[in-house]
Amino acid sequence: MPCGHGVLRYYGSLAWRSVHRSKALTALIVLLMGCGVATCMVTFAVFRAASADPIPWKSGQLFAPQIDNYGPLHNWKGEPPNMLSYTDAVALLHAKQARRQVLIYASKWTVMPEDAQRLPSSQEGDAVSHDFFAMFDAPFRYGGGWSASDDEQRAAVVVISSALNQKLFGGTDSVGREIILDAHAYRIVGVLDDWDPKPRFFDVSSAWFPFSHPRQVYLPFSRAIDLQKAASTNFFCSANAPSPDLPTWDSILRSECVWITAWVELPTQADVVHYREWLRNYAAEQQRLGRFDWPPYVRLSDVRQWLDLPLNGVVPKASALSMIVSFSFLLICLVNVVGLMLARFMRRAPEIGVRRALGASRGAICGQFLTEAAAIGLAGGVLGLLLTAIGMAGIGHVFEPEIARLATLDASLLSLTILVAVATTMIAALYPTWRAAQVQPAWQLKSNG
Repeated sequence: MPCGHGVLRYYGSLAWRSVHRSKALTALIVLLMGCGVATCMVTFAVFRAASADPIPWKSGQLFAPQIDNYGPLHNWKGEPPNMLSYTDAVALLHAKQARRQVLIYASKWTVMPEDAQRLPSSQEGDAVSHDFFAMFDAPFRYGGGWSASDDEQRAAVVVISSALNQKLFGGTDSVGREIILDAHAYRIVGVLDDWDPKPRFFDVSSAWFPFSHPRQVYLPFSRAIDLQKAASTNFFCSANAPSPDLPTWDSILRSECVWITAWVELPTQADVVHYREWLRNYAAEQQRLGRFDWPPYVRLSDVRQWLDLPLNGVVPKASALSMIVSFSFLLICLVNVVGLMLARFMRRAPEIGVRRALGASRGAICGQFLTEAAAIGLAGGVLGLLLTAIGMAGIGHVFEPEIARLATLDASLLSLTILVAVATTMIAALYPTWRAAQVQPAWQLKSNG
């Protein structure tokens, strides 16, 4: 009996002969495994893109505070709103209980080009407080963000995207130049580099899909409030906090309607504990003041927890459902492969009996058939790679184009496809292999005699 590498070569030669003897059966197993694995890998690529951590180096330090200002009778299935009212948002900002704190709400701005021959364009933007860029590690191509004093003075400053800078200024350094937004002049203090976190976790409550294009302009939150710039995000009011009948800007700011997202940066666990306690105390104080007539209910979620909240719905239900369906399909393929493997192996019972009579152990029989299964699994993996590549090219017809563009056939997915194909085929071969190893040589020799 060969030993070491010779054993593998020996088993490999036996597997090759077996494939040639049962080509149709082997091809059917390879096809089943290839289709099953490819289906799983395509949906996994989409799910991975949709549920990826957008800021993994810092996601455990960034937290979104929530305060239930609706009450248990009016909130969504016991969940506090995923945004804040202006009253609560400003209170959190001014308290300065975190290393950094940011307020965000989305808006739309009309950009007037310098060239009078060109038409104005509507651009999506965010009104943010000055810590925004440092908190989320936004890279700059030119300049930087504005200062805390700019926030306090409601300065007419703006940070623009590299795409808008290319459109308006040909990509040159535009820091210090002016841009006209909604008929007001703003001084450009920074131009972002290519920055497009997916999903846009810090503003998933916006009316826009969290995987769509990035914002083009960022202005001071205080400036937008001073200009009475309406939010273009979802604006929610509950039954106990209805929208004002005659909505003036002051009535909106005083209302319990929620439309602002808040984030805080808490570098250590002690900071998290401290801030959570402060948040509870703040809500309790609002209850004592008569603003809330229910027990304080707050939540502090890090990035991963925030993305998983049902209210945010960042991971599309279609991608999660597709994962379940595709794995179910792979399981069906595995059940069929078990049956085909069993038929394939048991057809060779006489051969197994002869080998056992000549001294081959059950372990040697198991090694031989598991080697065959690994080879078939490898072939299924290669076919799976081809089918996965074809599937990736067409996922835009099934999933949202913004998500489909994020799903890529990279080296990790290639390796995983091969690994899953080989591993699942070998798992499917365990029972047929065990049955083959139980063949009694005496019975086979007697029946052949």
